[in-house]
This record gives sequence, C-alpha cells and structure tokens, in this order.
Amino acid sequence: MDIAVLLFDRLTALDAIGPYEVLQRLPGAEVRFVAAERGPVRTEQGMLALVADYARDEVTSADILVVPGGIGTRPLVDDEPTLDWIRGIDAGSEWTTSVCTGSLLLGAAGLLEGKEATTHWRVLDRLADFGATPVTRRVVEQGKVITAAGVSSGIDMALTLAARVAGDEIAQAIQLGIEYDPQPPFDSGSVAKASESVYNLALAGLANADVKR
Repeated sequence: MDIAVLLFDRLTALDAIGPYEVLQRLPGAEVRFVAAERGPVRTEQGMLALVADYARDEVTSADILVVPGGIGTRPLVDDEPTLDWIRGIDAGSEWTTSVCTGSLLLGAAGLLEGKEATTHWRVLDRLADFGATPVTRRVVEQGKVITAAGVSSGIDMALTLAARVAGDEIAQAIQLGIEYDPQPPFDSGSVAKASESVYNLALAGLANADVKR
C-alpha cells in the first residue's frame, strides 16, 4: 500500500501527521512525504518543519494520496505544477483524500466537480467555486474521494479509510493502538456547538494568524 502525503510551506502539521499515524499502521504500508523539492517545509507558524524525502517528480503514482491543508493552500490553488501532480496521482490512485483546506486543492484540480465535499468551516463556502456541494459532515466519502473537515478530522478520515482498505477490525485495532478515544474538556469543537463569543474568538484568532503569515 503506497501512500503519498503532499507537503508544502505553511501547511497545518496535524493535517498530515494525523492521517500518517493511522495509515502507516496499515499492513504493508509505505508512506512517502512529497514536496516540490526534497527537504524541510515549515508549518503555518514557522516553528515546526516536516521533511519531504521525495520531490514531486520522483513520485508519479500512489495507491493513496493525502493532501493536507493550511494557509499554504491559498497560493497553490493557482499553482499548475502542484495541481497537475495531484491530477496525475489521482488518475491512478485507489483513494484520493484531503484534510481541512486540502480539499481546495482537490477542487482546483477539478476532482470535486459534482461531488459533496467538506473542509474547514471558515472556508466551507469556497468549495462551491469548484463545482462541489459543501457539506458540514466531518468525513465525506464520494467514490474514491474522501474529504475531511478541519485539522483533527483527518484522524477520523484516516480511520474511515483504514476500514475501507483493511476492514473494520484492523481499523479498530489501529484506533486502539493510538488510543484515539476523544474526551475533550469542552463541547465547542464545531460551529454548531460553539457559543457566539467562542466563535468570534476563534474567527479573530484565525484572521490574526493569516495576517501574521
């Protein structure tokens, strides 16, 4: 099971690492981190680097493609080399997936036309620009394309995919292995649940982060 995870400057770390922690436990899995060039890429705040061991031109196929999100997706929606690579991998993949705003790249590559899809709540309406139907589910399956909502939902997406690839019991064993048993201290993890004041604080924090970057 050949898995390619796209990396780029200013990605959100958990968007890539959450699915990695699940999918690398699949039987026979080999995960390759791929970027425009080999070497480190910096996450959104610049404090953490992830290393791409492969350049895009070295990876021309994969069974599973994972496209993470982050503020770094914004310029990439107009970057044809990145979009061409996504299209090329998708052409032969068994599964094409995204986390958070990674779905904007799938959309820009033309892979979400006529499909339901999700992304981070802040930019959910942008999916319509790519011919997709935005939905608020945490994980959305449309044939071989699976999109996940914001950041932490990438773990849910990867467990869903693990079940499709290797069966429910293997997926559950992986879930137990990583002790993924969420019990958050607050029930404010979605727009539908958060108070207005919490929503406004989150929105302001995201806007300030964008400005800083």
